Amino acid sequence: MTAPILYSLRQCPYAMRARLGILHARQVVELRDIDMNNKPQKMLSISPKGTVPVLQCQDGTVIEESIDVMVWALSLSDPSNLLYSQDDQQLPLMLRLIQSSDSDFVHALQKYRAASRYHDDNAIEWRDKCCEWLVDIENKLSQHAYIMGNSPSLVDYAILPFIRQFSRVDKKWYAQSPLPHLRAWLINHYNDPLFSKAMVSHPKWEEGDEGVLFGFNLADGKYC
Repeated sequence: MTAPILYSLRQCPYAMRARLGILHARQVVELRDIDMNNKPQKMLSISPKGTVPVLQCQDGTVIEESIDVMVWALSLSDPSNLLYSQDDQQLPLMLRLIQSSDSDFVHALQKYRAASRYHDDNAIEWRDKCCEWLVDIENKLSQHAYIMGNSPSLVDYAILPFIRQFSRVDKKWYAQSPLPHLRAWLINHYNDPLFSKAMVSHPKWEEGDEGVLFGFNLADGKYC
């Protein structure tokens, strides 16, 4: 194995956050974008849960959770100091906030998206639930440019894919929502070339194919 293998899916928010972590850590992986309706046996043999992302390291270690993939990558290299390594207390705080997002916010978001899709009367109720969680994020962003401070952190990129989903459920409402700092924060991320890089579409990987190199190529100092 010449590089770690990342099984991914372009629009999956969990896979998206893993790709963002790898890009910001300037690591390189063999990216295998899969078809969830035809899951490859190679992936299932190392991760029977059958969801993405899944990272197979060069030593055979398998990492099955998106946040663990991000921390793995940033522990190897963190040029933008997304882990706020100058303060040992910051990473536990970040992980707790991400866990809260993944449980409380993402749960409400899934209900909101489903209710909106099927024109359910509960859509506004679930949108309000999302906003209850987002109030704290809006408040933080009113004080500094990023969630944890004046520079980006693990948290920003971990919740970015889900804020993106939230913003797209009802675009007209979102554009007028009482979340101006969150909107500015999201636009700032959209303008980041690494976000565009994370969202590049790749051909679906099939057994016997080679994946594509994804990340930062140290040989030429460029993103691939």
